[in-house]
Amino acid sequence: MASETFTVQRGTATLAGERWLGDGQPVVLLHAGVADRRCWHAVAEALSPATGVVAYDMRGYGETSGATYGFSHLDDLNAVLDQVASGPVWLVGSSMGGELAIDAALASPDRVAGLVLLAPAVSGAPEPTVFDADTDRLVRMWEAAQTSGEIDEINRVEMWLWLDGPSAPEGRVSGPARDLALAMNAIALKNDIPEESGKSGITAWSRLEEIAVPVTVACGSLDLPFMIARSKELADWLPRSRFEMFEGMAHLPYLEQPAVVADLIKSSIS
Repeated sequence: MASETFTVQRGTATLAGERWLGDGQPVVLLHAGVADRRCWHAVAEALSPATGVVAYDMRGYGETSGATYGFSHLDDLNAVLDQVASGPVWLVGSSMGGELAIDAALASPDRVAGLVLLAPAVSGAPEPTVFDADTDRLVRMWEAAQTSGEIDEINRVEMWLWLDGPSAPEGRVSGPARDLALAMNAIALKNDIPEESGKSGITAWSRLEEIAVPVTVACGSLDLPFMIARSKELADWLPRSRFEMFEGMAHLPYLEQPAVVADLIKSSIS
């Protein structure tokens, strides 16, 4: 199913979006902090036309332009929903996009029918103080690259960490998937988005019991160990949730096996 592009104006910012037509309320796909809406193309094509799908580039990512400070990702999401939806939608969020999806379910529960969370960040969650040996090794490489300011090296290490997985050899995921991942993250790195930019101010970790909609939490078995542990803990705390593991995949499973991720979404929204 061919997609069509759209834009949403937010002050001086222009949010770049894409939709695939289908039945019912759309599923809205929210990308990770090392990606943009292109990461979802194969998943969206697998979901439509049985389901309408929407994806957009958050500020600082992809084709979206405008200030990356003094704004809220949550307000931007609501502006997108105002344009593309007339009722509650399913939000599918990966990593940073998962944090946004959770915050939206708390801030505007009437707009959210359910959540599919792929190794999500969670606002207000405690940060790890100790990493496993594999993750620690890559974090040290990343810190060295940050110090030297070499963007290509930062990108290389980040893709080893997030795309391959810290315990896997570099280049485990190759070909077009890796090329796309590097290209998407290069835009984010060039834009140099402030770490706290766009945060909602919600501390979802202490409010999980308020989320009444059905939730699927999933992560890859090769993801960072603390992300796997957090995803399982999140599923335990949420009132109406289930947990799924993507065997042999890391933090960006939709770039590895989009059909598997699409099937998870289908089973969640049915």
